[in-house]
Amino acid sequence: QVQLVESGGGLVQAGGSLRLSCAASGRTFSNYAMGWLRQAPGKEREFVAGLSWSGGSTYYADSVKGRFTISRENAKNTVYLQMNSLKVEDTAVYYCAARSPSTSPNLARSYDYWGPGTQVTVSS
Repeated sequence: QVQLVESGGGLVQAGGSLRLSCAASGRTFSNYAMGWLRQAPGKEREFVAGLSWSGGSTYYADSVKGRFTISRENAKNTVYLQMNSLKVEDTAVYYCAARSPSTSPNLARSYDYWGPGTQVTVSS
């Protein structure tokens, strides 16, 4: 089991920035590839960003490419999502999730462990 807890969400104006953090505990964190996914009201959960167990490979949804950056610190069992140039359409609950390294990073069903989520609201 891997336990994940997100933090850093909140209310920000369009064009602003937020940094989300995800603290992991339980099984060896560095064995897992990690990702951030989000779900807006009335919409399906969608992939935002992912990275390999080493952090050497990163993946982004087209909608956030160039604005969001995912990173990890294995020594701190923490994953981050730096979000810049936020848009109203980025408003959603953001989830941190862990998956086996052999699975596809951009599919929600690849992820085995999930945090409870943190709300990000971007106002116009």
